[in-house]
Amino acid sequence: MPESDEELAKDLGLISALAVGIGTMIGAGIFVLPGVAAAEAGPAVVLSFIIGGCIAMINALSVSELGTAMPKAGGAYYYINRGLGPLFGSISGMGDWMGLAFASAFYCIGFGGYLATLLGDVVVSIPGIGSVALLPTIALGPFVLSDIQIGALLAGFAFVGVNYIGAKETGGVQSVIVTVLLGILTVFAIVGFFSFDWGTVTADGLTPEGTGAILPGAALVFVSYLGYAKIATIGEELKNPGRNLPIAIIGSVAIVMVIYSILVGLMVGIIPYDAIDLDTPMSDVASVIFEGNLGVIGVTSITLAALLATASSANASILASARINFAMGRDKIVTDWLNEIHPRFATPYRSIAVTGLMIIVFIVVLGGDIEVLAKAASVLHLVVYALINAALVVFREADVPEYDPDFTVPLYPITPILGFVFSLALIYFMDTIEIALGALFVVGAVVWYGVYARDKTDREGVLSDYILSRSDEMPDAAVSAANVARPSGESQYTVVVPVSNPRTESDLLSLASVFAKANGGRVQAVHIVEVPDQTPLSEGSEHIRQIDTESQRLMEHVRESTDTMDVPVDIRTVVSHRAFEEIFNVARREQADKVVMGWGPGRPWSAGRAERPLDELAHDLPCDFLVFQDRGLETDRVLVPTAGGPDSDLSAEAARYLRDQLGSEITLLYAVGGDDEAAAGEQFLTEWAADHGLENATIRIDTSGDVEGAIEGAARDHSLVIMGATERGLLSRLVRGSVAYDVVNDVECSVILAERPTSRSLRERLFGLRKDE
Repeated sequence: MPESDEELAKDLGLISALAVGIGTMIGAGIFVLPGVAAAEAGPAVVLSFIIGGCIAMINALSVSELGTAMPKAGGAYYYINRGLGPLFGSISGMGDWMGLAFASAFYCIGFGGYLATLLGDVVVSIPGIGSVALLPTIALGPFVLSDIQIGALLAGFAFVGVNYIGAKETGGVQSVIVTVLLGILTVFAIVGFFSFDWGTVTADGLTPEGTGAILPGAALVFVSYLGYAKIATIGEELKNPGRNLPIAIIGSVAIVMVIYSILVGLMVGIIPYDAIDLDTPMSDVASVIFEGNLGVIGVTSITLAALLATASSANASILASARINFAMGRDKIVTDWLNEIHPRFATPYRSIAVTGLMIIVFIVVLGGDIEVLAKAASVLHLVVYALINAALVVFREADVPEYDPDFTVPLYPITPILGFVFSLALIYFMDTIEIALGALFVVGAVVWYGVYARDKTDREGVLSDYILSRSDEMPDAAVSAANVARPSGESQYTVVVPVSNPRTESDLLSLASVFAKANGGRVQAVHIVEVPDQTPLSEGSEHIRQIDTESQRLMEHVRESTDTMDVPVDIRTVVSHRAFEEIFNVARREQADKVVMGWGPGRPWSAGRAERPLDELAHDLPCDFLVFQDRGLETDRVLVPTAGGPDSDLSAEAARYLRDQLGSEITLLYAVGGDDEAAAGEQFLTEWAADHGLENATIRIDTSGDVEGAIEGAARDHSLVIMGATERGLLSRLVRGSVAYDVVNDVECSVILAERPTSRSLRERLFGLRKDE
């Protein structure tokens, strides 16, 4: 029994995760495939399910390790893209997407088969037409759609529609579904045990199709074990993922493998293997083991359970495909057009619609041969699982500092190597058409990467970084391959530091180096020298040459005297008539990820250029801006006031970098209107901290209702304050003053003001104005 509420919560989290995995796997795999698989492998089909389960178990170990190392990752695509790079990320993302579409069509066919069993004999009378079957057979051009395919199409449209309008998936519903299914299957197994006849199993020998048919059977049924990886995609939502994630993933595979083995073993001992119905095997067996009135109840219960199971699996697959597309869109591997959010339903409706269209096409074109759908789904997922194992080895061997899993695979590196080899080896036992379909999609993904994604994505994988950083030690072929696969749109993470006076900017350069170090990037220090409008900017001017020479000397001295944490620091000088505007120009030219700039006396842009025409200030923010009010760079105690929003996200990111690189202690502050709001405030701040990787930060709730006073009071105990922009823009705050800017002047410690580019209009972002103001 759990000893505390915390232990009970852990147990409930584990149960929910197990329900997700088991509920997704117990679908068409047991309700549809046994008949087809038995025809393929004979009575030894049980071994096919066990072999498929063992390969899934090896892969589950690798998924568990990666999932505990990156519990917020979102699945296989993330692991592969980060580990092996965007080329393999494209293969895994597209493969997973297409594989889920094939699997969804397969599940829909299973649903259609049992729906036809339930309603196949039902006819309706239509005036003027006569009696029409509720699930008719329809000729559609060259395709003849059976009643099963018609039922599958109805299911496909329904499941796609549910995801299109955004019906929520809940762990409670999934737990209920799994409980009902396990209950029905338990009754089925107990009753079936008394009808089991070993003589039925051995009538033609255990392997009448030959032992060589067992592995093709395992290739066919592997689709039955695809659901466990879905647990990793919800790792962020699990309580204690380091404990619950591997138990849920490994446990769900083990439980389902035992269920499959028992039920399939009973089937071939009740009905001869070559007589099991290919479309609805469970109903076929139920009609034998349940006699009399119980027969109708038994068959109906099994049919309803099959409908429930296949519907759950199909819906989960469509939902997962939308998440994969979203992740690929975020990494610029597919166009953001695909992930456009519906204005009413708030769902990625285009992605769901495209996936739904593919599912419908697969049902129409391939639905007459369910084996093709099952094996096509298996081929693509086996490629993905092979790449998962390769990614795990890369993370381990590259010794990535951030890679710190709570669970590690046993017998490394044997386990991931076996997972890689077995996954690809199982593809060999597929038929030519499924291998060809899989190869077509893999080649298509490679072509897509080369034609589209390579110029768009900017994320380099651990593998290519590892190879290229050791190019002298690596074979030439490996270095060449890494260079060819490397994204051409990639640019090194760059932090731009505008410098007005090199003699006083050491702290600014140190701060920028922290952010560059955290991202493996560089610092571009730019000395911006403002000269009067009357001074020509010609590079041939003697005056400009003198400025440049003196600037380079001063900047070199700053670089040598500043602790830049071994981050590359490039220096240059820019002479301009408009120092403030030049900051934006430099950021754009350098394709900066962040600008770290100082504010205060002695900097030409600190006046805010208020005397200049407003249109000279109207520059779109090209990247993240961090404005530093320097009163000494002490980072031991950092205060982060927050009320949420994209700018607070940037504040959290900056604090996280300081914590990870310099060991800063972080305090989070949230101000509420009174004591009655304290509990809600603490809940918000706790959740916000967890979402931003600051779970270990100190939580501080101020109930005075005075935001400015709360920040000033808390700042007395801290050496640095990091604040996100308010609803008014950063430039507006600095030029005209606001609560945030008053705090900058009133506190005694240094302050960082943070602003992230948003979708606000240019006028709103810069000046905090809306159309009605």
